[in-house]
Amino acid sequence: MVEYGMTALTALQAGTLNGAKLLGWQDQIGTLKAGYFADIVAVPGDPLQDIAVLQKVSFVMKGGVVYRRD
Repeated sequence: MVEYGMTALTALQAGTLNGAKLLGWQDQIGTLKAGYFADIVAVPGDPLQDIAVLQKVSFVMKGGVVYRRD
């Protein structure tokens, strides 16, 4: 999406906040908030500055369980 003109922030929101709203689950997913379902990834940089860092995931947590840690 960024390649075709979206900002990094807008592209990230499309897959999180806006995706949750589209599904009608905005009160359960789409943001890091107490009581919400969340999968978390860590990357070696700021995806708002360089969206390509999302291709270098070093940590994955799903439902409170760590699945990958480098």
